[in-house]
Amino acid sequence: MSAEAHAPTASEYIVHHLTHWRNKPQTEIVDFSVFNIDSLFFSITLGLLGCFVLWKAASSATSGVPGRFQAAVEVLIEMVDREAKGIVHNAESRKLVAPLALTIFVWVFLLNAMDLLPLDLLPVIWDKIHGSSEHGAYLRVVPTADLSVTMGLSVSVLLVCLVYNVKIKGVGGWAHELVTAPFGTSKNPIAFVILAVVNLAMQLIEFVAKTVSHGMRLFGNMYAGELVFMLIALLGGSWAFSFQPSSLMLLLLHVVAGWAWAVFHILIITLQAFVFMMLTLVYIGQAHDSH
Repeated sequence: MSAEAHAPTASEYIVHHLTHWRNKPQTEIVDFSVFNIDSLFFSITLGLLGCFVLWKAASSATSGVPGRFQAAVEVLIEMVDREAKGIVHNAESRKLVAPLALTIFVWVFLLNAMDLLPLDLLPVIWDKIHGSSEHGAYLRVVPTADLSVTMGLSVSVLLVCLVYNVKIKGVGGWAHELVTAPFGTSKNPIAFVILAVVNLAMQLIEFVAKTVSHGMRLFGNMYAGELVFMLIALLGGSWAFSFQPSSLMLLLLHVVAGWAWAVFHILIITLQAFVFMMLTLVYIGQAHDSH
């Protein structure tokens, strides 16, 4: 880097790393023609990787003494199947729901795990490939720290729930439930209409609340974790740009804090994947229950 290069301030550094690689600049708060290319790329790539890992485990499975890889996958499958049986009591539905839950857990775990990569690694590699002299490309590598990704996942779960509501209860049965639960109904025509409107409103609020909280919970935790990694990276950056012996403490804090947070974050990314999977099972299980 030349002597004239401008060292970014802390706010510039964080804003830079919170900026997505997009197909075009976003000029409005809501613009459905703007896509976060980085989130799409890493989501699709890691989704394919997860499918390959599960396929590899299935294709190489043996009836003899399993190796470490097969044993780990078997433990994961048994855990997911046990949770699915405890929540979704319809055996026919579990033929789809259990593999879906397994796929969600593996996929979300891989998406979350991108947070463990050094913050500037992929942006700097991208710059080197393209010969750019900037201090890092606009490239966010943690798809679950992108609200559009987590809300897309939660909306997909909502659609699955709606399908099972209709499949298990029938169109008429589900429509009846929408206007009679949770407050019941009445034989009085006026009271019946009022209760039907209130029940329908409550049902719609419940669907919206579950979907929004489902996506926001994962996004909030991963976004916060990403910010912590940025703050830790700033400690090392402050030492690198000053390069003063007196600032060696910043380097030490950077190494120790980075290592400690990365170790703790392994638990966080696994827990968040598990929670997202469990909520998926709970919501699908609720779609099987009659009120």
